[in-house]
Amino acid sequence: MSKVKEQIVPFHRAAVGEREAQAAADVVRSGWITMGSRTIEFEEKFARYVGAKHAIGVCSGTAGLHLALDAIGLKQGDEVLVPTTTFTASAEVVVYFKAKPVLVDVDAASLCIDPTDAERRITPRTRAIIPVHLGGHPCEMGAIHDLAKRHGLRVIEDAAHSLPASYRGLRVGAISEQTVFSFYATKPITTGEGGMVTTDNDDLAARMRVMRLHGISQDAWKRYTAEGSWRYEVVDSGFKYNPTDIQSAIGIVQLGRCDAMNAERAEIASRYNKAFAGERALEVPAVGANCESAWHLYILRLNLESLTINRAEMIEKLKDRGIGTSVHFIPLHMHPYYRNAYGYKAEDFPVASREYERYLSLPIFPGMTGTQIDYVIENVLEIAKHAAR
Repeated sequence: MSKVKEQIVPFHRAAVGEREAQAAADVVRSGWITMGSRTIEFEEKFARYVGAKHAIGVCSGTAGLHLALDAIGLKQGDEVLVPTTTFTASAEVVVYFKAKPVLVDVDAASLCIDPTDAERRITPRTRAIIPVHLGGHPCEMGAIHDLAKRHGLRVIEDAAHSLPASYRGLRVGAISEQTVFSFYATKPITTGEGGMVTTDNDDLAARMRVMRLHGISQDAWKRYTAEGSWRYEVVDSGFKYNPTDIQSAIGIVQLGRCDAMNAERAEIASRYNKAFAGERALEVPAVGANCESAWHLYILRLNLESLTINRAEMIEKLKDRGIGTSVHFIPLHMHPYYRNAYGYKAEDFPVASREYERYLSLPIFPGMTGTQIDYVIENVLEIAKHAAR
């Protein structure tokens, strides 16, 4: 088959349109474009949506993780448990404190952090655990909370992929002490860049609200408004992590569409599962009995013993046919920084190392047409059948 000259199905396309454009334009025309009333509105609506007491808007999910760790008082020399199969942001924020990200192997079924392996890696210096809901599939939070309780650990969920996932009937964002969401361009809802931290803890929320804006006392952003004052106090050395009202206005529209967009992703996943389940060379993603996935990613695994091609060749063949794919993720222990800084080796993480060789992410986004879905299915099956052993 000859290569196509254009991309027929992109890996992702942001589901934004005229409503988001109008919301952003309204903020621009208001004359107040940085953090203000729209951000407060977005925070309040987001907290209600996930069932949390507080939602603190930030400029990125990474900033949210940083603030969450700061709020628990992480110190130099402390250790934090992080799954190796994740994006580097989950672990790099630990390094900001000169603390150590202790990488943990993953569960073979979900590719989320393995609580049993996590417990083996706990030392007297371990302060927290950051479970990452990979692809929108919730981690086994019951086991993680049991582990945290036994060892006195703080739990900060990395829910960058996970709006609106649920675990045992509770929406992610209302399960643990702190949960961090991302609104990056590819995420389930987007503001271009941005994020949110949810918590029921008043003290943690107050700390994050101060630290996201230079460590200036509460409501510092109001000093340029009619209800504000020129006087302010710097109570700690903080960060510049606040969102803007432009981002928040877009976020309000996106949040209102969240359930509908999630339903679209779930329908695409269902069609993929039905098409691929009977193919010996393919393994569809499983969803745990206690879980409802946000289906941010559709992670297909290849049974390589049944194929004459590897994962890289599958990706290239799909690319030649105009289908975008990705890999989520190259495990952290395989990257030069984590190898060199901490001495991590592939054999330390047998499940993550093995599974990495055989997974790829297929397109799954709101607005994907039936024709596009069928095209992906047809080509994945055709390539798999032609490469069958």
